[in-house]
Amino acid sequence: MTDAEHSRRLEAWSRLAEQKSAVLGGGFFLVILTVVLLGPLVWTLDPQLVDIRDRNAPMSLDHPLGTDQLGRDMLARMMEGGRASLAVGMAAMLLSLAIGGLVGVLAGFVRWLDGVLMRLTDLFLALPLLPLVLVIILLFRDTLRTMFGQEAGIFMMVVAVIGITSWMQTARVVRGEVLTLKERDFVTAARSVGTPPRRIVRRHILPNVLSPLTVSATLGIANAIITESALSFLGLGFPSDFATWGRLLFDATDYLQQYPGRVIWPGLAISLTVLSVNYLGDGLRDSLDPRVNPRGRRRRP
Repeated sequence: MTDAEHSRRLEAWSRLAEQKSAVLGGGFFLVILTVVLLGPLVWTLDPQLVDIRDRNAPMSLDHPLGTDQLGRDMLARMMEGGRASLAVGMAAMLLSLAIGGLVGVLAGFVRWLDGVLMRLTDLFLALPLLPLVLVIILLFRDTLRTMFGQEAGIFMMVVAVIGITSWMQTARVVRGEVLTLKERDFVTAARSVGTPPRRIVRRHILPNVLSPLTVSATLGIANAIITESALSFLGLGFPSDFATWGRLLFDATDYLQQYPGRVIWPGLAISLTVLSVNYLGDGLRDSLDPRVNPRGRRRRP
């Protein structure tokens, strides 16, 4: 790493640290990750343990968030659901970044592919995504269950569906960055000495598009969590015995009037997680943009 690159990274971190909303969002997201990943080591109650005698119990020391209609502890199920929802969000985000990054780099660097790939991107943007997702799930759900098992098959299906329907914005952002980078002096110099295109992309293009990809990653997690929650809420996601925040919302709708807390907790978890990730993404976008000064205002050109 050169001194210039090191100074730019330090400047970006200092900009990010000065944005209170981004720091708060990132800190809260780390808290959520810590609770859902390490919480079961402290709260060891089995989330699948059924106790009919203790069903629909209110908040207490034994059950801090109460129990559901089968007597299962809601706190344990919330942590289990958080792990599933975040796993789906991160896996779908990685798939979306891989597809969008590949399409964006090819469209920006290879001139004859630009028109074809951008028209494909426009086609995906014009499609009604929710009906498309529902059709894909109905067509392939039973096949994937048979091939990989109920839980693994549904997980792969949900991740794939979210990933292949959310890469378009990333592709457009990456394409714009590549179109700018390939006209820069260091790329022109690399071409003039006969550097192969693959090496130019690997050594000069990809490292310089990591910033927009980082921002897209944070926002992609939020979008994937919302989409998974919507699918589970519609009853098209994971099975009833596999807890996700969206599935907990779906299971609680029949008890909304009698036990509103059953809806509040997963809804609050989804809202706060998405909000914290969005704040973090906005902060990263501003801190990694060289046209933004440390106070978050854009510099005049």
